[in-house]
Amino acid sequence: MTTTSTAATVGVPDRPATYRDVFAVREFRVLFASFGIFLIGETVKMLALSVLVYERTGSGLLAALAYVTGFLPHAFGGVFLLAYADRWPPRALIVGYDLVRLAMVAVLASGVLAPGAMLGLVAVVGLFGPVSSAARAALLPEILHGDAYVLGRSLLTVASGGTQVAGFALGGLLLGLVGPYGALWLTAATCALSALLVRVGLTARPARVRVDATAGRAGAIRETWRVNRLLLADRRIRGLLLAQWLPGALLVGAEGVAVPYAAGLGPGANAGVLLMAGAFGMLVGDLLVGRFVAPARRERWTPWLAVLLGVPILVFAARPGLWPAAALFVVSFAGFAYQLGLARRFLDAVPEARRGQAFGLVGTGLMAVQGGAAAGAGALTEVLAPGVVMALAGAASLVCTLALWRVLSPRSGD
Repeated sequence: MTTTSTAATVGVPDRPATYRDVFAVREFRVLFASFGIFLIGETVKMLALSVLVYERTGSGLLAALAYVTGFLPHAFGGVFLLAYADRWPPRALIVGYDLVRLAMVAVLASGVLAPGAMLGLVAVVGLFGPVSSAARAALLPEILHGDAYVLGRSLLTVASGGTQVAGFALGGLLLGLVGPYGALWLTAATCALSALLVRVGLTARPARVRVDATAGRAGAIRETWRVNRLLLADRRIRGLLLAQWLPGALLVGAEGVAVPYAAGLGPGANAGVLLMAGAFGMLVGDLLVGRFVAPARRERWTPWLAVLLGVPILVFAARPGLWPAAALFVVSFAGFAYQLGLARRFLDAVPEARRGQAFGLVGTGLMAVQGGAAAGAGALTEVLAPGVVMALAGAASLVCTLALWRVLSPRSGD
């Protein structure tokens, strides 16, 4: 069962939780550390695998596929396997996935597989990624309560961006020092460390849903579809899902064409400046809104923060220079903090027994919309200037925000 802590009750309607409150909870420290180690390992693995496949095949296409293979199966796992997030004990599920990743990386590092078999193995293991992520996300409100939960979620978002940057830096260093096989062996060590932290540091909790022996494992696919339909049929949950999916994910279309936009600005313009500006803006927005804005005010600001996503990007129709464009990215991506105002409401709306699957559905939908937005924006650059495409992405985000205004705004019933 869940454990109690001094920080578990610090979140109150009128006072934001503090970082001290959140990090005072031992289980959150364990979850935070294991999540960071997990992300660093995944980033190094993708980078090393991409380099390894390119070295062995000389194919840029296969190298690119190696880089994204760990992500592509995420949507399929979210559609067919999410029921396991509530059927299995969360600690055992997270540790089990880390150990499966450990075995997979060890096989990759051994060099016994052909490149095609490597990609297939990574894709199969990646199917269970959303299940583990959903179990981890559903644990957070059991560890932190009230506004501490919202701030904890903000910290995990910040950690996600920061550790991926660290993973790229570490991966590049390791590739130069020990090569792709050595980097993969060190990735295996991160899998073992993450599993050990979770096993030792988290309390054993039972599965949220009891499954009788007659249901069998085959019933998980039908159960995933059934519960997904039930969640989407609930008007309040469906609205909150759309609010989390659309305004921010559509903006990824603008991010997706940053490279051709920067190329059009002439020599010296680097798309990396825009991408780093977006990541910085998201980090600053989450830190400021999560830490310094009172919970009730944060929820009232939700629709206005969502408006902040789209409006600055409209300026790209005028083709601003690199540094003005970077400033616009910082302001726009700070608006991603709007999701913090939805965190408590979504948690309250979903049934506790289906919490794991509900959080998994949020992640699956986000990846699907982001992928579609990036692909659509890329296709539009064949007929329109990149700046115009970016402005259209901002307009699409703004239209969705206005359409979802009543959902984004807190109601007395909440």
